[in-house]
Amino acid sequence: MQTPAKIIIGIFSAAAVFVAGYFSNRPPILVASATSISPDRPTVYTCPMHPQYHSDRPGDCPSCGMRLVAKIAAKPGAVAGPRDAELPGEPGAVRIGAAQQQLIGVRTDEVRRTAASQLVRVPGRVAVDEDRMYRLMAGADGWIRELGANSPGVFVKKNEVLASYYTPNLVGATQTFVFALQTNAQAQSGDATIGYQRGTTTLSLQVALDSLRTLGMSELQIDEIRRTRVAPDKISVYSPADGFVIARNLSPQQRFEKGSEMFRIADIGHIWVMADLFEKDGELVTPGATAIIRYRDREFPARMSRALPQFDSQSRTLKTRFELDNPGFVLRPDMFVDIGIQVTMPPAITVAADAILDSGRQQTVFVDKGDGYFEPRLVKTGWHLGDRVQVREGLEPGERIVTSGNFLLDSESRMKLAAPAGPASVSSLETASTRR
Repeated sequence: MQTPAKIIIGIFSAAAVFVAGYFSNRPPILVASATSISPDRPTVYTCPMHPQYHSDRPGDCPSCGMRLVAKIAAKPGAVAGPRDAELPGEPGAVRIGAAQQQLIGVRTDEVRRTAASQLVRVPGRVAVDEDRMYRLMAGADGWIRELGANSPGVFVKKNEVLASYYTPNLVGATQTFVFALQTNAQAQSGDATIGYQRGTTTLSLQVALDSLRTLGMSELQIDEIRRTRVAPDKISVYSPADGFVIARNLSPQQRFEKGSEMFRIADIGHIWVMADLFEKDGELVTPGATAIIRYRDREFPARMSRALPQFDSQSRTLKTRFELDNPGFVLRPDMFVDIGIQVTMPPAITVAADAILDSGRQQTVFVDKGDGYFEPRLVKTGWHLGDRVQVREGLEPGERIVTSGNFLLDSESRMKLAAPAGPASVSSLETASTRR
């Protein structure tokens, strides 16, 4: 009889221990506060990405599938708290906590008035100065009698004889000129009262001189005839300057026609460098600007030509040229060089280029108003130099603007503007950080 009694007592003891353990581990029953069960403050569920959607029960957003966020509607007639109050400044202002700012990488910078300076580098191509390019043309039909060793690429000196040719009218023109010289000398030494004879001989001398020039005779050879009174049997072609033979269109005993090009001589002691500038750089680089031309380990000072740059509709660039001296003829036509232009702009209000949100029709920046508030503001920009952009209107020195993370702020601002009036929604940036 004692054994069954002990068994029964053991069973009841085990049951008591189980019941006690069950109730001790059972989660406590949460008693809703008067605020949460108040009939005048129901719970509203909204979507962080679509704040215009509201529901009276938890679930997922039908548009994007994101989990709805519970929010207690404000009590009718109650004063809005800091989270529900209208944000200061322009419409679209947002408030982001310090933790969320660090999470999305918000960085700010101070607006300041400074002078900007940058080295603009563009490639260039060496070209011959058109004012130092000499084209020697045939003044009459003829044929080559002598031709010097002056093939293309050869350096020739000023007044060096390049070639000589004969033309059928040469003999008559030179003899007429010699006779006019002698007649004019006699008239000048005769009686001063004979003005008619003196005028006639002067006119004849001028006509004969023009005939020789028309045939292509140079002033150097004409002076030789005036000095020696000897009529030559050929016309010599002299180099007009020190330079290189760029082209020679003659060969020994070749016949040529009037107006054909015989030689092309280029003086490359002073050259041009042609460059293409983008439109934005063309606004910064003005005629007369100084530059440094670099070729291998050599540097040459240059100056932008005063000629107005020509716009190329195909490449959408400005065709510009720089002028410089070329000592030792180091730079040759069609060589490629590097052009460095030091551009300095006067003091102006500038911001980092990353701070500007450009939609094509307008430019926006986010101004840090303090305490986590960020206000979108329209600005008008000016020149763009390196990583700095001039702001002509919309900002004052000393203000702080967002330079990093502004795309997320802009997205949040746009969603806030798109949301209809109603219960204040939770920031999608804060919701995203909470879910992480």
